[in-house]
Amino acid sequence: MRIGVVFPHADLSGEPIAIRAHAQAAEDAGYTHYLAYDHVLGAQRDRPGGFTGPYDSDTPFTDPFVLFSHLAGFTSRLEFVTGVIVLPQRQTALVAKQAADVALLSNGRLGLGVGIGWNAVEYEALGQDFHTRGRRLEEQVILLRRLFTEQVVDFEGRFDRIPLAGLAPRPRAPIPIWMGGHADTVLDRVGRLADGWFPLLRDPSDLPERVERIHAAAVAAGRDPATIGIGPTLRLTGDLSFDVARAWAWQQVGATHLNVSSIGAERRMPADHIDALEDFKERWDQETRSPA
Repeated sequence: MRIGVVFPHADLSGEPIAIRAHAQAAEDAGYTHYLAYDHVLGAQRDRPGGFTGPYDSDTPFTDPFVLFSHLAGFTSRLEFVTGVIVLPQRQTALVAKQAADVALLSNGRLGLGVGIGWNAVEYEALGQDFHTRGRRLEEQVILLRRLFTEQVVDFEGRFDRIPLAGLAPRPRAPIPIWMGGHADTVLDRVGRLADGWFPLLRDPSDLPERVERIHAAAVAAGRDPATIGIGPTLRLTGDLSFDVARAWAWQQVGATHLNVSSIGAERRMPADHIDALEDFKERWDQETRSPA
């Protein structure tokens, strides 16, 4: 199981020195990847009609593509993962260009996680239709893969049109595309189209049933289910014994990747986040190291 770190966006966004120190600490500790969430805009809580989303206009975010471009020059092994880009509210060709450039500048260290999101206010502000986002994402994933691999693309879809145009330069290798979400339609979509899935689950015992559905959809689509990665998130509690046991539980039910998050739990300073990720990784390595 590959273990990575979640970027603590609310505490580090806008702080270049702290961001660099956090990512380098993750790489030095032996984490394999660095995952960042995506929101372009946050809605005001007391807007007419109310707003109850988990993030609002006071929650800081750093654009993942900008973040990873910044960090590509300060790291050498750490892979970068968007977890997830809210794809249907963005222009497909622009996402393809940004992802291709990050992949090139980081020497192939990018994984593209995509999802449909939940914030209708953000969709409205970006000029996209909130209600067709699932259908648009499916078309976008197909188009992204063509843009990543074909010199010239001629595409006419429901949502996008590319009249004989292409990216230059293109990524040296196809960029893996993962998906987030938990609805049955999402699980079927993952099985048909995605290279991996980010479960929005807290309890490892809830994973097998959903993975079974993904695998069934993959088989029906003529794909090998074993090629689909599974990457849940572990929110650190501060109790190392509990956290390591939970990581083991995720591995035992089939997780191929784990995203360790230090967000919350009264952590605010950069050093708090670094200490949390280093402490967990040290304990995990101690308990998983093979006997001499």
